[in-house]
Amino acid sequence: MKVKVRGFEMAYDDTNGSGVPLLLIHGFPLDRTLWAAQVRGLADVARVIAPDLRGFGESGMPTGSVTMDTYADDLRGLLDALGVKNAVVAGLSMGGYIAFAFYRKNAARARGLILADTKAGPDSPEGQKGRDDNITLARAQGAGAVGDKMMPKMLTPKTAAERADIANAARAMMARQSVAAVVSALEAMRDRPDSTPTLAEIKAPTLVVTGAEDTLIPPKEAEAMRDAIRGARLVSIPGAAHLANLDQPDTFNAAVREFLKLVA
Repeated sequence: MKVKVRGFEMAYDDTNGSGVPLLLIHGFPLDRTLWAAQVRGLADVARVIAPDLRGFGESGMPTGSVTMDTYADDLRGLLDALGVKNAVVAGLSMGGYIAFAFYRKNAARARGLILADTKAGPDSPEGQKGRDDNITLARAQGAGAVGDKMMPKMLTPKTAAERADIANAARAMMARQSVAAVVSALEAMRDRPDSTPTLAEIKAPTLVVTGAEDTLIPPKEAEAMRDAIRGARLVSIPGAAHLANLDQPDTFNAAVREFLKLVA
C-alpha cells in the first residue's frame, strides 16, 4: 500500500487489525520487509503498521537534506493519513534513533516505546568517520558494498551458517536500497543529536530489547537505557545479534506480545 505523505509516496504494510496500533520503524540500510515475521506474527494482537522510510524500499525519495526529525515527521504524517491517533512506536537500530525524535516531537502520540538494538548516545568521532567512509563507499560501489561491510555484524554466525534464507534475504534487502537513501541516512545518523537527555523525560511504557550477541550496538547500551527510563523493562534475546527480530523472531515477538498487554 502507498499513501502520499509530505510530498512523496510512502509504502507501508498495514494489517488493519483491531488491536493497539504498532508502528515498526526499520533500521539501516533496510526496508519494511525486515518486519515480515512481526507483521505476520503479531497481527492477532495489534494493528501492525510497517512503513518504508523515505527513499528506502518502495517509498519515494524527495529532494532535500534529511535528519532524524525528518523521518519522524514523515511517520507522524503516515499516522495522520491512516487516522491513527497514537501508537506503540517500535524502532530497531536507526529506527530507535527515529523513535527518540518522534517522542520528543509527539510524546502524546506514543502509547509506548520499543527500543530494539539501539542506543541513546550520538556517534563518537570514530563513528562519524565510519559514516563518512560508508558514504564514500556507497557512492563509489553502491548500497550493496555497504551492506556487505555490515553483514558480519547483523546476524549471529550460527544464523549466517545454518539459515541461508535469512542471511540471503538480509543481504538482498541491503543491496537493493538506493544510494541516495543510504547516503542521506548515513548523514542523518552521523549528525543526530544526543538522545540521552530524552531518556529521563520518557513517561510512556518502554520495552528495551537487545540481541545478547549484538556487537554493533552492545547490550550495555540497552542496559543503560533501561536504567535511565523510568519503569522500562529489558529483554535480552539469546542467540541474537543486531537484527534480533530476524535471528530469533519467535522470542522477539513473544517479548513484544507481552509488552502490548501493558498498553492495550
